[in-house]
Amino acid sequence: MKFGPVRLEEAEGTILAHSMAVGDRRWRKATVLSAEDVAAMKQSGLETIVVARMEPGDVDEDEAARIVAVALAAQGIEIKPAATGRVNFHAMAAGVFKVNRAAVDAINAVDPAITLATLAEFSVVEPGQMVATVKIIPFALSAALPQRVADLASGLEVLGLSPFRSRRVGLVQSVLPSLKGSVLDKTARLTGQRLARSRSVITQEIRTTHDDAEVAQAIRELARDNDMVIVFGASAIADSEDVIPAAVGLAGGTVYRVGMPVDPGNLLVLGEVGGATVIGAPGCARSPKLNGFDWVLDRLLAGLTVGDTEIAAMGVGGLLMEIESRPQPRVTKVRRAMVVDAVVLAAGQGKRMGGPNKLMAEFSGTPLVRRVSDAITASKVRDVVVAVGHQGERVAAALCGSGVRVVGNPDYRTGLASSLKTGIAVLPADTAGALIALGDMPHITTADINLLVDAFVRAEGNAIVRATHAGKRGNPVILPRELFAAVAALAGDTGARHLVETSEMAVIDVEIGEGASLDVDTPQAMALAGGVLTS
Repeated sequence: MKFGPVRLEEAEGTILAHSMAVGDRRWRKATVLSAEDVAAMKQSGLETIVVARMEPGDVDEDEAARIVAVALAAQGIEIKPAATGRVNFHAMAAGVFKVNRAAVDAINAVDPAITLATLAEFSVVEPGQMVATVKIIPFALSAALPQRVADLASGLEVLGLSPFRSRRVGLVQSVLPSLKGSVLDKTARLTGQRLARSRSVITQEIRTTHDDAEVAQAIRELARDNDMVIVFGASAIADSEDVIPAAVGLAGGTVYRVGMPVDPGNLLVLGEVGGATVIGAPGCARSPKLNGFDWVLDRLLAGLTVGDTEIAAMGVGGLLMEIESRPQPRVTKVRRAMVVDAVVLAAGQGKRMGGPNKLMAEFSGTPLVRRVSDAITASKVRDVVVAVGHQGERVAAALCGSGVRVVGNPDYRTGLASSLKTGIAVLPADTAGALIALGDMPHITTADINLLVDAFVRAEGNAIVRATHAGKRGNPVILPRELFAAVAALAGDTGARHLVETSEMAVIDVEIGEGASLDVDTPQAMALAGGVLTS
C-alpha cells in the first residue's frame, strides 16, 4: 500500500486518508473515492488530497482483520463482523477468560500494522462482554502479513473461555464468643452472592466451635453431598497445623496449599476431602471487595485446575490493594501515635424545639454548644472540629476563643450525614480516630471523653469505641480511620450509628453513665437538663 498526497485526476478508486468536508458534502476517512466524489472535490477548487492506494497482493483493513480473527476462533467466544479494520470478540457465557500470553506477544511481534489486545488472563466475564479485539492500523496491507499471523496461530489455543459450572457448596463457619452473629450472617450472604455468578448454591451451613475436631466433622458431613466445602474460621490461620488445615487432615483429606501470594487473601487453605474441594477462606473473603479467594473460587467454578503450582504463580499482579492498617509483625517499625481528633455535629435545625436554637440554650450562662466543645477540648483529643449550618454565624460566635475549628456545612438541611462528612473531610492525614459527638449533650464531661480515648488507644486504633449508659448504646463514638471512606457514602439522617452496626470491626463499649444517652430535643427535656432557652 502507498500512502500520501495525489492529484485529484489520479484519486478515483483510492482510499481517503482523513475525513473532510467541502461545502455541503462530507466524506469519512476510509471512503473509497468514486468518480462522482472526485468531481465534487474538483468543483471546490481542490487539486490534491491524501489517500492510500492498494497495490497488487494487498487486502483492505477489514479483510486483513477477518483473516486474523478467523485464525483466533475459540469455542464460547463470538466473532463480530469486521468494521473500520477492527474485529471484536465477545464472551457467549459467564465464565473465566483464558489467553495464551506468549502467543499474543508473538502475534503482536509480526508487524506493528496488526494488533491484538485482550483482557487480563483469568478475567471473570459476563455473557456479551468484549474479551479481545483485533485492529489493523493502515487502510490496507500485504495479504502475506495477516496470513503469517494465521499460520502462527494455527494449532494454538490463543483465546479461550471456561464457562462457569453450577456447583453444590457446603459452608462451615467456626465461632468464638467475640465473633458477632451478624458477621456470620453477612459472610453467608456474601458467599452466596459470589456463588450466584456461576449459579452455584449453598446447600447447607454448619456453625461449630473453633475446634479442629468439630470443624473436621462438619467438613466430612458436607463433603458427602457437595462438590465443594468453604470454611470460614473464627480467627485467622497462623500455621499449617492451625484449625482449618488440621481439620482437613482429620476429615481424611489432603491439604494442597496453605497460603497464597495474593494480598488481600494470603491466609487461604486449599485441600480436598472425599472428592470435594475444600477452601479455607481468608478473613478478607467476609468482604465483597476483590481478594485472592475470588481468584481461586472463580477458577474452580469454571472447571480450571487450581493447585499448589497454579497458586504459586499468582504473585505477579497479586497485590490487589494496600492496607496501611494491616499488622506487619515481621517488620520492625515505629509505632504510630493513636491521635484522636473530634468532630462535633452542630448544624441541625432542631425543629422539635419549636423555634429557639437549642445549641444556644444557656447552662450557668454558657451556651450549650460551647459547654460541649469546652469539655471535649479539655480532654485527650488533639483538635476539635465543629460542623455548623443552621444559624451558623451565631453558633460560631458562641465558640469564638474556644480553640475549636468551625467549618460550615452548606448541605445541613439534608440531614445528619452531611455534617458528619463535612467534619471528617477536614481531619488531618495522621488522624487515627475521629470522636463523633453531638452538640446537644449537656452532661458529657472531659472525664467521659478521656475514658473513650483511652479505650481506643488500648485497641491500637483497630476497634470502634462507643459510649453506653446502663448497657445501652449512646454517644459519643470513636470511628477508626479505616471507616472514614465509608462516611462518604452516607446520606440523609444516617450517622455514625449506621457505620457501627454495619461494620465488621470490633466494638468496645465504654460505660460513662447518663451523659451517653441524654440529648435535648424538646423544651421539656431542656428544662429537665438544667438549660434555659434563649430567643
